[in-house]
Amino acid sequence: MPSAAPKSRFCPSALTVTDARNLSLATSLERLGTETAFSVLARARALEAEGRDIIHLEIGEPDFATPAHICEAAYEAMRAGHTGYCPSAGLLEFREAAAEYLSATRGLDVTPEQVLVGTGAKPFLFFTVLAACNPGDEVIYPDPGFPIYESAIRWFGATPVPLPLVEGRDFSFDPVELAARLSARTKLVILNSPQNPTGGVIEPGDLAEAARLIGGTNAWVLSDEVYGRMQYEGEFSSIATEPGMAERTVILDGLSKTYAMTGWRCGFAAVPEALLEPLTRFFVNSTSCVPPFVQLAGIAALRGPQEEAEAMVEEFDRRRALVVSGLNDLPGVSCRRPKGAFYAFPNVSAAGAPAEEIATRLLEEAGVALLAGSAFGSVASDNLRLSYANSAENLERALLRMGDFLAAL
Repeated sequence: MPSAAPKSRFCPSALTVTDARNLSLATSLERLGTETAFSVLARARALEAEGRDIIHLEIGEPDFATPAHICEAAYEAMRAGHTGYCPSAGLLEFREAAAEYLSATRGLDVTPEQVLVGTGAKPFLFFTVLAACNPGDEVIYPDPGFPIYESAIRWFGATPVPLPLVEGRDFSFDPVELAARLSARTKLVILNSPQNPTGGVIEPGDLAEAARLIGGTNAWVLSDEVYGRMQYEGEFSSIATEPGMAERTVILDGLSKTYAMTGWRCGFAAVPEALLEPLTRFFVNSTSCVPPFVQLAGIAALRGPQEEAEAMVEEFDRRRALVVSGLNDLPGVSCRRPKGAFYAFPNVSAAGAPAEEIATRLLEEAGVALLAGSAFGSVASDNLRLSYANSAENLERALLRMGDFLAAL
């Protein structure tokens, strides 16, 4: 006769249902930041739903359509059945195309085996911190900078060490300040050029000095180069080309900005050998893979016609001139000429109100959605960030509204 099943220690009739409001969350959530751009976008959309006319300068997204030949490649891949799982590191065909692209644009010999593919650039930011650092290790990152840098560092328990970007240096850093922040505890240095939010570019001499300084430490480098094709002045430079740097640098790029593919979520990176397996393991544990039809479309992007991508950059350059000139004509505003990306970062310290108040009131009262510099760090409290990834007509309308608002302060 079979033995009786053991009695459960749970007795439903004896349980008291706990109020869900008493359930707790992980304390690590207190260290996880966000992107203000998305919360401002949500507020702007809510105002539009009420019938307001809002000019969107808050979100970092090209206002161009993905080139048709890329979309056709995705359609063909889906029709051919490329809709299942694929290797977490990425399709070999796409890794080959990405290696060719990185080699050609950086002047390096990048092999397909060095390339990993992720769902956009953000997974590489998080997973490089996790793979390189232990809790308490220090990570140097640009301030002002893309807010996810600091968010990833803090969430994991590493120590964020902001590196000030100096307005007087066109928002590059002073190598002396980098030297002062490097220590035996530095495990990772994050660089970004061309830069979000300032449009700044790290000059080749500063990159060379940074390489020399970092080369004397045990730190990895994460070089965020997703705006590398959007540099308007001078030649694009990567720290990975400096002596000894390729072996310790994650070169991060993606399809989102260059090819107007933000929603496709496909980033890629050249990764040092020691980090390949750990990063791949993170992909296995999180996103599994980038859809193969997206990667096959990415091959069409990287190897196909480049005229539309180049024309988009030319249009951004024209808008840059319009925006910088218009901002410098506004009362209490000064704006340096950004050298890359599609952002302007004007200083409004003389405008008569704090930058955060100006940003909030411009949205609520003038219908112009942009961001306060404080959304990107602690040293840009006098600045605003606006994206000129909008039509010239809308940019002119926004400048008129901003002028009327500032004149009334």
